[in-house]
Amino acid sequence: MISLSEFGRHNNKKVKRLGRGAGSGHGQTSGKGNKGQNARAGGGVRPGFEGGQMPYSRRVPKRGFNNPLKEKYAVINFSAIENIKSVDITIDSLKENGILKKNENKFKMLGSGEISRKINIVCNKISKSAKEKIETLGGSVRII
Repeated sequence: MISLSEFGRHNNKKVKRLGRGAGSGHGQTSGKGNKGQNARAGGGVRPGFEGGQMPYSRRVPKRGFNNPLKEKYAVINFSAIENIKSVDITIDSLKENGILKKNENKFKMLGSGEISRKINIVCNKISKSAKEKIETLGGSVRII
């Protein structure tokens, strides 16, 4: 067994209490040094400030438009579903089998790969080829 001392004693580290007298090691200026912008109350520079140099966020070129409201769909092919034993395939069953991540709530079914059995799928979007393959095997598709 590995002892905790090999990793250091991070769980027992004492909090740095500032301004509690000279004997504490963090008294008087409370670790801020003497004078200067960072020693003052509310001192320091805003995030992204580079001392008057043109900031990185303004130096780099910007192109296009990123729509924050764009809906993102996880893409799933038949090869990923082949190993699921269940006939009914939903978002929850895909998450349980580790095909979808916990934060992914929408997916699109694509027709790449082969499927050899009947399945009933509940998805957000589906391609024409995938829908045809499922329905030729007697399965059903429901779009939510």
